[in-house]
Amino acid sequence: MTLCTPDRTTPPPRFQRPHSPPGGRRFRIAGADLSASIAVFLIALPLSLGIALATGAPLQAGLVAAAVGGLVAGWFGGAPLQVSGPAAGLTVVTAELIQIYGWRTTCAITVLAGLAQLGLAALRVARSALAVSPAIVHGMLAGIGVTIAVAQLHIVLGGSPQSSVLDNVIGLPDQLADLHPAALTISALTVAVLLLWPRLPGRAGRILRKIPAALAAVTTATVGAALAGLAVPRVDLPAWRSHALPELPQGPFLGIAAGVLTITLVTSVQSLLSAVAVDKLVAGRADHGHGVPRSRLDRELAGQGAANVVSGALGGLPVAGVAVRSAANVSAGAVSRDSTMLHGLWVVLASLFLVPVLDLIPLPALAALVMVVGIQMVSITHIRSVTRHREVLVYGVTLGGVGLIGILEGVALGIAVAIAVAMGRLAKTRVTGEEKDSGHFVRVRGQLTFLAVPRLSRVLHQMPRGSHVVVELDGSFMDHAAYETLHDWQAAHVRGGGTVEITGPRGVRITEPTSEAHACCRPWTPWRNHHCGEHPTEETPSTNGHHLASGIGKFQRNTAPLVRDELARLAREGQRPSQLFLTCADSRLVTSMITSSGPGDLFTVRNVGNLVPLPGEENGDDSVAAAIEYAVDILRVDSITVCGHSGCGAMQALLGSRPDGPQTPLRRWLRHGLPSLERMTNRRHAWARISGRLPADAVEQLCLTNVVQQLEHLRAYEPVARRLADGTLTLHGMYFHVGEAQAYLLADSEEPHGYDDVFDRVLPTAAQEVRAS
Repeated sequence: MTLCTPDRTTPPPRFQRPHSPPGGRRFRIAGADLSASIAVFLIALPLSLGIALATGAPLQAGLVAAAVGGLVAGWFGGAPLQVSGPAAGLTVVTAELIQIYGWRTTCAITVLAGLAQLGLAALRVARSALAVSPAIVHGMLAGIGVTIAVAQLHIVLGGSPQSSVLDNVIGLPDQLADLHPAALTISALTVAVLLLWPRLPGRAGRILRKIPAALAAVTTATVGAALAGLAVPRVDLPAWRSHALPELPQGPFLGIAAGVLTITLVTSVQSLLSAVAVDKLVAGRADHGHGVPRSRLDRELAGQGAANVVSGALGGLPVAGVAVRSAANVSAGAVSRDSTMLHGLWVVLASLFLVPVLDLIPLPALAALVMVVGIQMVSITHIRSVTRHREVLVYGVTLGGVGLIGILEGVALGIAVAIAVAMGRLAKTRVTGEEKDSGHFVRVRGQLTFLAVPRLSRVLHQMPRGSHVVVELDGSFMDHAAYETLHDWQAAHVRGGGTVEITGPRGVRITEPTSEAHACCRPWTPWRNHHCGEHPTEETPSTNGHHLASGIGKFQRNTAPLVRDELARLAREGQRPSQLFLTCADSRLVTSMITSSGPGDLFTVRNVGNLVPLPGEENGDDSVAAAIEYAVDILRVDSITVCGHSGCGAMQALLGSRPDGPQTPLRRWLRHGLPSLERMTNRRHAWARISGRLPADAVEQLCLTNVVQQLEHLRAYEPVARRLADGTLTLHGMYFHVGEAQAYLLADSEEPHGYDDVFDRVLPTAAQEVRAS
């Protein structure tokens, strides 16, 4: 087939940065973004200072990281509403690196970690981070939270923290015996305001709660310390001209490499998981995130890498996506990345012009704030989740390993335990045999792997020769070793005069595991008429609930294990189809088969005759218009395909319709196809051709013409017209000849926004994109 190329006289669409509004970026900021940026700034400012204090870094380093996270990660990242900055999850790692290598070398390690993230983004491995068990991630965050809380407790009590969790725990009795009342008073006041602020009652409480609790707590502690004249250590921001910048890493290579790997791992996993969580928060808003694109994880990883490179080079802390600030951004109604970037700008202005105010903040107040954040990282919700999924052991080992040994070591221990638990579950298979009046039964509970083969073989060979045996499999997986064992025994038992029936968990019969069965079954085999080797009698009804249940059972047993991971990913991330596929409701059109697509690929709309009513003509039934609007404006599909087919019953009814006929629901719907009939009979329009030939009859001519006409109807929809004008959407016409099992694509015209009405055959080896824009 000759490839159909776009009109080269039409200028290419202007390049747009992802997530920018259609028509190019304008210097206009939504009011929601402005207010959200202020709310996020008020949360980020005290937290950034507190995290810097907890790590032992210069306090300006927290402000640098917050500003860079907002401006750099906000501009380049792939999650428009995610807010990045210094994260509590990095406190332990950074503190250890500063203690071992010093601050300037730690900055260089941050730069190297950012470069590593850019390399990982180029390799497009972002989604691999989501494969880590949630129990390991939650355990890691909880371990970090415990480490932070125990260390900051010493500052809250007026002392200084030690270098490890054990040392801090051992030193608590001595610290309690030597309390500093002023520091303890300020810390207690900060914690009280943090906990009580979200619960303020009444109308005044609703107004006050608009101020972030972190800002209210630190402000109250600062004012209280100043009025009471308490002698407590306070923030001391040195002049920016003395701010330390990175130097070439100095230290053992393996130690530096381990530090780079740790920061890369923690920042990447935390940022990607936070981006996924932000998508869920956006989808749960009242506006369902209308106009806010979903996160592009590889781009987000690149944005985090760029932010770490810049932050480390400017003497800032490591940067990661932060769930608390991101959640505040979403709940404040942000609609674009402008809110994230503005929050970074406010941090810059505060760092330059509010230094005298920041110097009034008591350090115990910041320590109390970070201690509460660390405690909150041990989430009760996460503990309930891992308990429900029987992964408490993985969670506990990861938590303990992170707290007592280190983050990398703790995560490695968690992964090892998770693998051991999974292997244990695979190996935990019960195989039992019993005799009943109807024969012998072998029941298998659990997954059939090579680990269960000895038990399976022993029970199977206990079955008497020549007997009828029912093997009931209550699992979703059988590996090759178990399959061979079961198949060989079945063949031997049948040769000895016995019979074997293999069933699922509810006694639904499973086809015998022979090559003939596999040759017979295909993914598109119709469950209604398919018996896979069975020969139904005439007395067997052709349509009943058994066939439906049997088909569902086969899906659960054979197909579900193969697609479960992909569907689980789609359930987490939501649908992101690349195209809207509008086709006929005819049962012979299996869209996934003729387009080689799978779950999440197509947003499919089916109706009688693949019709697209003109806007305003559906008379109360806006289903097609709603689907078009949802696909174009919310899902942001890249293309729309209208697919007709041969022998369409709707087109036959349209040709044979009489104006004076009764107005049934079908006839009222088919009136939307009358423009196609008029187009076919109008001499101004050339007849559609199919692969160089004229249609076989009037029905095929109308089927082809209808595709072209429905594409014209699509252009009348405002969202479609707008996206076409922007060059971000393409329209395709498709025709499927059922009898030939052949697909044809509509060629585009030399005239702008027109068609040649010629359908070209798609060759099996052709790789093409037919544009009709």
